[in-house]
Amino acid sequence: MKKNKMTVAVEKDADGSYIAYNIDDSDYTLIGRGDCSSKAKADFEKSMQEVAESEKQRTGRVPDMLLQKPTYKFDLASLFEYYSMLNVSAFARFVGINSALMRQYKQGNTYISDKQLIKIEEGIHRLGEEFTSLKLV
Repeated sequence: MKKNKMTVAVEKDADGSYIAYNIDDSDYTLIGRGDCSSKAKADFEKSMQEVAESEKQRTGRVPDMLLQKPTYKFDLASLFEYYSMLNVSAFARFVGINSALMRQYKQGNTYISDKQLIKIEEGIHRLGEEFTSLKLV
């Protein structure tokens, strides 16, 4: 059974631009491009709208997955570009990774193991949990 929601990868391309493309098993192959990750995401969502309009004209209905906000998966370069308020070095210290190595990961200059990727993702989730539980005085 197919999902009702697209899963989209957002990555920094070799030419320095950003690309967003669905990686799910849907009947559609959509792509968004931009000079930053937010523009690539916006272009992808525009592609979704265009296909939704086309499907409505063609069949009289729009598939649910074209109406749902996609789930996004970022590579590290796109993640730190999109969430530019995150300081790469400070985040590296937070998760216990060498700052210089994290900057290399961000630039795409070095291989990142699955173990390190999991450590970074768990750190992002931990940071999110801390933010959602804090109160200001």
